[in-house]
Amino acid sequence: MKSIVTAMIANLHAKPDETSELIDEVFYGMTVDILTDCHEDWVYVQTAYRYKGYCQKDDLLLDEKTAAIWHSEAQPIIIQSFADVLQQPRIQSTKLMTLVKGSNIGVVMQEDVPEEWSAVQLVSGKIGYVRTKWLQEKRSKAQITEHSFRENVVETALSYLATPYRWGGKSPLGIDCSGLCSMAYMLNGVTIFRDAKMVEGFPIVKIEKVDKQKGDLLYFPGHIALYMGDNLYVHSSLGGNEVTINSLDKQHALYRHDLATTLTEVGSLFPEKPKR
Repeated sequence: MKSIVTAMIANLHAKPDETSELIDEVFYGMTVDILTDCHEDWVYVQTAYRYKGYCQKDDLLLDEKTAAIWHSEAQPIIIQSFADVLQQPRIQSTKLMTLVKGSNIGVVMQEDVPEEWSAVQLVSGKIGYVRTKWLQEKRSKAQITEHSFRENVVETALSYLATPYRWGGKSPLGIDCSGLCSMAYMLNGVTIFRDAKMVEGFPIVKIEKVDKQKGDLLYFPGHIALYMGDNLYVHSSLGGNEVTINSLDKQHALYRHDLATTLTEVGSLFPEKPKR
């Protein structure tokens, strides 16, 4: 049974208990599959990227028919860190709700709406307004070149710079290492595994370390980062408390010995060896 997230952020927990470990976050408008109805407050769900956890029912719309329609029609994604959905297309209007980057929303056509605003439909059916530049149609890897993808995925990851580290987090309010990399890829049309490892069935393939290029993924024990080129990488570091940039080059001011000396694997969406 499909369900739609109606909270700004729905937490996925390791157990059906608010005090249990936060393992992931799912955003407004995303759909999840309900695997088990635990009891009156909780359900066990699986996300579109095959991640499983316990979610509170209050954060979901439990209506399979509506969820199926929403899943196929709610294509635009919020790309601003935080976007207010307003009652009217003007800055002074009352807020209906706030959405975070990565949320899904429906867009409806309305006449006489200023170009800088878009009319959007919430899961409830209510119509609101969001700045047009804060919306992006869902991307597909097939629509752009390898070079553009690599540039875009790095630019997206860098948009989270200085975001606080949050275990299990995936939003501009707080994000962990795999949350950062998975969101950078997702916002550019590619679904990768949510954790700091390569998993069969997802498109990231192991390559030789020497072949790493901008946009590839660096794997360390229990940690993942996104390679920027020139020995630099961006990552959400528990040790650094936030999304930051570091270097694999021991001569660089941003060098981190603990990571540079423990790089285990490099993964790429483009496994062909680069021409030298």
